Amino acid sequence: MSKRFTITAALPYTNGPIHIGHLAGVYVPADIYARYLRLQGHDVAFICGSDEHGVPITIKAKKEGVTPQDIVDHFHANIKSSFKEFGISFDNYSRTSAKIHHETASEFFKTLYDKGDFIEETNAQLYDAEAEQFLADRFVVGTCPKCGNEESYGDQCEACGTSHNATDLIKPKSAITGAIPTLKETKHWFLPLDKHEAFLKEWILEGHKADWKPNVYGQCKSWIDDGLRPRAVTRDLDWGIPVPVEGGEGKVLYVWFDAPIGYISSTKEWAQREGKDWEAYWKDEDTTLVHFIGKDNIVFHCIIFPAMLKAEGSYILPENVPANEFLNLEGQKLSTSKNWAVWLPDYLKEFPEKQDVLRYVLTATAPETKDNDFTWKDFQARNNNELVAIFGNFINRVLVLTNKYYKGSVPTPNDLSAVDTETLEKVKSYPDILSKSIERYRFREASQELMNLARLGNKYLADEEPWKAIKTDSERVQTIMYVALQIAAALAIVSEPFLPWSSKKLKTMLRLESPTWTSVQRGDSLLKPTHQIGEASLLFAKIEDSEIEFQLEKLAKSKLANLIAKKVVEPQKETVSFEDFSKLDIRVGTIIAAEKMPKAKKLLVLQVDTGVDVRTIVSGIAESFTAQEVVGKRVTVLVNLAPRALRGVESQGMILMTETPEGKLVFVSPDASHETTNGLKVS
Repeated sequence: MSKRFTITAALPYTNGPIHIGHLAGVYVPADIYARYLRLQGHDVAFICGSDEHGVPITIKAKKEGVTPQDIVDHFHANIKSSFKEFGISFDNYSRTSAKIHHETASEFFKTLYDKGDFIEETNAQLYDAEAEQFLADRFVVGTCPKCGNEESYGDQCEACGTSHNATDLIKPKSAITGAIPTLKETKHWFLPLDKHEAFLKEWILEGHKADWKPNVYGQCKSWIDDGLRPRAVTRDLDWGIPVPVEGGEGKVLYVWFDAPIGYISSTKEWAQREGKDWEAYWKDEDTTLVHFIGKDNIVFHCIIFPAMLKAEGSYILPENVPANEFLNLEGQKLSTSKNWAVWLPDYLKEFPEKQDVLRYVLTATAPETKDNDFTWKDFQARNNNELVAIFGNFINRVLVLTNKYYKGSVPTPNDLSAVDTETLEKVKSYPDILSKSIERYRFREASQELMNLARLGNKYLADEEPWKAIKTDSERVQTIMYVALQIAAALAIVSEPFLPWSSKKLKTMLRLESPTWTSVQRGDSLLKPTHQIGEASLLFAKIEDSEIEFQLEKLAKSKLANLIAKKVVEPQKETVSFEDFSKLDIRVGTIIAAEKMPKAKKLLVLQVDTGVDVRTIVSGIAESFTAQEVVGKRVTVLVNLAPRALRGVESQGMILMTETPEGKLVFVSPDASHETTNGLKVS
């Protein structure tokens, strides 16, 4: 029986393009789920849109000397087109600057206001006298009161994930001017979360302990156990939705209140366009509401937004909120500010027609229960060793052999052997296997089961060897190829949620018409005898080492740029006279022996032939060089430095070192172009 589903994907923030962390955390799993439900024949509204309000956008606009509207217009277009080209199948992608959203959010606020669900308070907020404005959330940075991160924002610490108020920060400062803010009184409206604590305890802690992910349930329980407190729903800003009641002049709806209502306004926009009733997707108890988000949005979607919906009184609540953890890149946390990311627009240009490769890799390595790592080498390996060598290889062999033996016509099978029957029964079981994983939001597990179906096809061909049997038993080959073609058709159908572009291409090659998920479940003949298939073409292409090296070089450049940006350049020391400089005796020497200083992390004890003697020099280079690799190196030595005892060893000079732009410690080269002799003075 068909069911109705409203699926929302977290509204991406319009101050930058989409990257792989966004895709892995939210949009790929949400799209798999939506496509799967459509294949089941369900009524699906897959909803998203751009989140265009909030402080980061105003900060970016100030830095670039443009208006906030300029920023959101640019990135809304960028994000929307990237999603479309990548293949995220939203039924509607809207934006929170749209008129319909302003009207919907204002109406929602006024409903709660008229019901007396808000607390109105005048209290002290941080104020930047230089900028002449109150400092909302990300206009403030300071030390997190929970973990000590010195770069926490005023609304949330990205190091530990804790949400807090700007006034909770230790040593706060303005992100606009850098000034230390003062406290100044202002009036705001608050949603009393404490009033909804009993409902949230019953709904989450008792109602969803068994079916919500442990990370989601655990974070909600921690918040509730800590005691819920009123949360401001308005801010002193000039960018956003104006507070629509008396006394709200110069104030806007706080973005966390405004943004989730964007799901509702986007659904309204879609329903108006399609001639549907939007309320059925938000107010009918027979509708299942599912939010796909990243772990940094758990509190907003599981506690605050449900409290808002409950207070309003006419909306359904989410059945599940399958939040993913974070995806790292090459062992480091993704950072948009440091350009440590794989940006979707860049990927689409540099890997044309390989949308499904990224979808597959991000699904196979999805951070479903813990943070996970994306590496370019793994990306290449999964493409070449799985998509190409397993899935693509099977499809290519089946189509090539069918065209070779039967001119593309599906052969009529003869009597099925026990192996044939067993294989077809296994194929028949895969829709249910995939369904069980997908419906529990285990998309990584499901992607590997899909690959197991391709493995089943490869094993069947390898065991039955039609290329050999064709010489002795052509009737048997007809059956083998018929069975193999049924596996290929099943792959074309059940791969659609995971690999939509490849599924479409494969259906075209097989000329598969009106395929359904249930037809695979029933064990129907998916490609009937005499059906004419098309020519074979490669479903997936190998990714070369040079393509991966290019991506790694891009990341290396980003890392270098960040190191240079972070590097603190010491100011020039006081001027010295030539007479002072001439007192330095700098010579070229050779390290003839070296050993690690016992119980010292950084120190090596070197024996250096300076040409005039062999002397002991203790050097703090052990974290950059081993004792073995420095022996024989020619070095520049300051020989007339006063001796100094280091851990009981007298050091009789100094080896001159420097750093590369990457921060790597290197020896000051005595002579890079020609031979020198020990004892030569450097002048």
